[in-house]
Amino acid sequence: MKKLWHALVSLFCRPAAKIGLGILVTVGFIAGVLSWQGFTSVMGVTNSEEFCVGCHTMQANLHELKDTVHWSNRSGVRAKCADCHVPHDFTDKMARKMKASVEVWSHITGEISTPEKFEENRLRLAQNEWARFRANGSKECRSCHDYKSMDFEKMRETSREAMRGAAQRNQSCLDCHKGIAHHKPATGNSRNPAFDGLMQAASSVSAKEGAVYYNVFPRTLYLDEALSQTAGKLEIAAAVKVLQEKGDAQQVEISAWRKSKGFGRVWYGHFGKNITQATLEKNVAQDAQRIKVTESREDPNTGLVWQKTSGVFWIKKGEVVEKIDPLWSVARDSYKSSCSVCHKQPDEAHFDANTWPGLFGGMVGFTSMDKDTQALVLKYLQSNSSDFKQAGH
Repeated sequence: MKKLWHALVSLFCRPAAKIGLGILVTVGFIAGVLSWQGFTSVMGVTNSEEFCVGCHTMQANLHELKDTVHWSNRSGVRAKCADCHVPHDFTDKMARKMKASVEVWSHITGEISTPEKFEENRLRLAQNEWARFRANGSKECRSCHDYKSMDFEKMRETSREAMRGAAQRNQSCLDCHKGIAHHKPATGNSRNPAFDGLMQAASSVSAKEGAVYYNVFPRTLYLDEALSQTAGKLEIAAAVKVLQEKGDAQQVEISAWRKSKGFGRVWYGHFGKNITQATLEKNVAQDAQRIKVTESREDPNTGLVWQKTSGVFWIKKGEVVEKIDPLWSVARDSYKSSCSVCHKQPDEAHFDANTWPGLFGGMVGFTSMDKDTQALVLKYLQSNSSDFKQAGH
C-alpha cells in the first residue's frame, strides 16, 4: 500500500521528469483550441435549419416560413431559424440554449410530440416568444432592421407614421408584427382574465324584479324556464330588465330596435345605430305573438324603416351585473393596452357608432384580443362614440 501511494503521488503531484513545461503548455493550448472548436461546431450545428426541423413538429413551421417575405424577397436575404430564435450575444445565446433543452424534453416526453399537440400549445409558445422579444426590445429582429438605418420617406404614408412613432419609443418589433414569420395563433378560445372578476360579481348579484342589468358574456336566450328551447343569442353588455327568477333561470325583457327589412333577427340598442344587443332565431323573430312592435320610424340617413320591439325570454341565472361601469372599465383598459401598441389610439368620440365597426374590424387583427374582448371593446367604442358625446369629431 505504501509503495502504491508513492507511485500515485509521483504520477499526479510531481513534475514530469522527461516532458518539458513548454510541451505541456503547448499540448494544453492545442487541447483547448480543439475543445473550443468542437464547442463552436456543436453550436453551429444546433443553429442550423436542418437541426431545427429535425423534429417533425417543426417541419410545418418551416413551411409557414416559406410563405413569408423572410424566406424569399427581392433582396435575396433570407432569415434562418436561429437568426430570429437564438440571441447573437454569447451570454444570452447560452441562456437560450439551456432553455431550449426544456423544449426538447417536452418533445421527448410527448407534450408537443405531434403537429396536433403543437397546435394546441401554439398560443402559449407564441406568447413566450413575444414576451422574450418584448423584454430584449426585439434584439434579434433589429440586427437586420435597425431604426437608425431606416429611410422613413421611402415608406408608405401609413407605415411611415407608425414606424416613426415606434422608433421614438424604441419599441419592440413584435408588438406590431406578430405573425410575420409564422401563423399567428388563434385567440378565439383564449380568455381575458379580466372577465373573471366580472363573472364573480355576476354570480353574487341578487336581481330585483323590474330592475335593469347588463349581460357579462354572450349567452343563449331561451323560450322556456327549463332553458331547453333556444331563442337566440344575447350579446355582451346588452341591457335586460329582470322580470322574475325561478330556480337557475331568470326571465328577462329585452327592448331594442330592428330594421324592418328582412327577418328582423338582429336587434340593436339604439335607433339608427348598429350596436347589436341580440340575435334571434328566424322563427322567433317572426313570431308576432312573442315579439311586440310598438313604434316604426324611418332613418333619414339611410331611408330604412326601424321598429321599436320588445320580447320576453329566459337566461341562465347569475350572469348579469348591476352597472355597466365594470364592463366599460375592462373594455377601456383593453383598448388602451392593445390599440396603443402600434400607434396612438383615436379617442372614443372621434368616430360615430356606425363608423367604428369597420375601423375596428380592420385593426383588431393586429392585436391578441380574444373574441369576447373584441366584442366588448367594440360595443364600448360605439356606446361612447361621437353620437353620444359632445366632444365628437
